[in-house]
Amino acid sequence: MDVISTRNKNIKMPALGAVLKGIAGDGGLFVPETFPRLAIGKIVGISSRGYAHTAAEILSMYFDLPKDDLLILAKEAYAGFDTKEVVPLAAVNGATVMELWHGPTLAFKDMALQVLPRLMQKAMRKKPDGKKVLILTATSGDTGKAAMEGFRDAAGTAIVVLYPSSGVSDMQKLQMVTQEGKNVLACAVRGNFDDAQTGVKNLFADKAFGREILDAGYHLSSANSINFGRLVPQIAYYVYAYAKLVLEKKIAEGDLIDIVVPTGNFGNILAAYYARQMGLPVRKLVCASNRNNVLTDFFHRGEYTANRDFYKTMSPSMDILISSNLERLLFELCGRDEAAVADWMESLKVKGAYKVPESVVHKMSADFWAGYCDDLRTGETIKKVFDQYNYLLDTHTAVAWAVYEDYLKESGAGTPAIIASTANPFKFVPDVLRSLTGEQTDGDIFAAAEKLAVITHGEVPERIADLQKMPVCHTGDIEKSGLKEMIRAFVEEINGR
Repeated sequence: MDVISTRNKNIKMPALGAVLKGIAGDGGLFVPETFPRLAIGKIVGISSRGYAHTAAEILSMYFDLPKDDLLILAKEAYAGFDTKEVVPLAAVNGATVMELWHGPTLAFKDMALQVLPRLMQKAMRKKPDGKKVLILTATSGDTGKAAMEGFRDAAGTAIVVLYPSSGVSDMQKLQMVTQEGKNVLACAVRGNFDDAQTGVKNLFADKAFGREILDAGYHLSSANSINFGRLVPQIAYYVYAYAKLVLEKKIAEGDLIDIVVPTGNFGNILAAYYARQMGLPVRKLVCASNRNNVLTDFFHRGEYTANRDFYKTMSPSMDILISSNLERLLFELCGRDEAAVADWMESLKVKGAYKVPESVVHKMSADFWAGYCDDLRTGETIKKVFDQYNYLLDTHTAVAWAVYEDYLKESGAGTPAIIASTANPFKFVPDVLRSLTGEQTDGDIFAAAEKLAVITHGEVPERIADLQKMPVCHTGDIEKSGLKEMIRAFVEEINGR
């Protein structure tokens, strides 16, 4: 499988090479030259053997590696999950909740970020030049910890994670700043996620800085979903969930489903769209946003504008105004017109906005339904679903549930639905507890976690409880303008070890 740039189809390379590259030289994102096709009957049979087999099958469609090697890779990647199922499916009031948070950092990002470092090391062996890889990643919360955990002490790699100084939950921040590893660094960036993400993109576009880092012994790459190697593993869980529903005789092979995804940077729902492009029988993709509803407005009107108020919400991983992966969707919807995509992205960079033609809006409305909900309704949804169905949602999955309710009211669809559940509720203890009881926490998030466990008749996840005993390893807090100096100092430090 070769991949091409969304902004210039003449930029082409093998998919495994794109894992190292991260982002195309012209600033575009790598996409499949063509989409492989799923044989639904075959994938159902493969999925009956377990999640790792499904993941290896999907990976083999994109990456030029022996399938046996990919199966070993997948089994290693998911060995540390807290359930042998890897991705359990919970039936809640007629919908299927796909739990993607059973990995080491309790968030869906583990599904790809336990795979990406292993893919990257295989790519490095195929292109031995004596250089290591320096990962630069911006996070709105969950990617940071998952990336550091995935790349911790991985041979030939180092990773810098940038998070908004006041834009992640207390538990998300603790997970990052206590992360151990000789090759990892987490640093707060003053501002919001878009400031951190723009800073990273600017570094990738800075050819002089890239040469400087190369001279220091490192290729620059990314662990965000802009990296093609991060995106492909996410396709697998949508395929697996469909196959499991067939195996459990809840749907018949070929039946249509709806997929509901809470999203900010558009990577998770894009993976569902890619599964659909490969032949997964999907009727509608439901794009759920919080109060930062830039995607909802775009799907309804065809005009994308980041020139709007930014809100800090109780679903911080979705507090994003510039959704990077939307570029990949636009590439497909405009008939792979790279010049149009390049123009829109330049307009976004210069003006903070762009508008697509009605033909693209029409195609979007055929494939997607978009909605949003605010914090008040998010909290009400958490309480309602727990009270009525004894199922605890985190603050992001609650957004998806609420938007799915709106979708059902408008469409009247009776299509079976899969709702992507993206994080363990204990990662957002103060907001989940307040939603259930109306009580504010006193600042002790671990006491609050114990109280939430009692109320919900559950247990505080061990990986959450252990955080209170772990020392803080990362204390950096900088302006976006200080990124280069910070990274130079980190490279010098790790090279001196």
